[in-house]
Amino acid sequence: MNREEVLAISRSEAVDEGLREAESRGRQLGITAFGIMELTIVIFNWFNGVSNYVPFAMLWIFTGAEAYPKYKFTRKKSYLVTTVVACVAAVLFLLCHVVEVLA
Repeated sequence: MNREEVLAISRSEAVDEGLREAESRGRQLGITAFGIMELTIVIFNWFNGVSNYVPFAMLWIFTGAEAYPKYKFTRKKSYLVTTVVACVAAVLFLLCHVVEVLA
């Protein structure tokens, strides 16, 4: 395949690589911002005697949801284990929160 054929295929896909790169950078920035906010809330809750069930439930469901597509693409068992364990942890933290609120 020569250079012109590769360029023609790339143009026909109608995928803007610049937009794809911007989305990737935005996703990375969002993950970083989420982590900073998560840590801030956890520390604030610890100092004020508030449980951290909700922030940990959110952290674990995010982790599980992020690992699942990686498993589907790579079929690595470690990503599957991460997905299952993280989702179970998220459900358990959510359950702890519900019990705490209703008790």
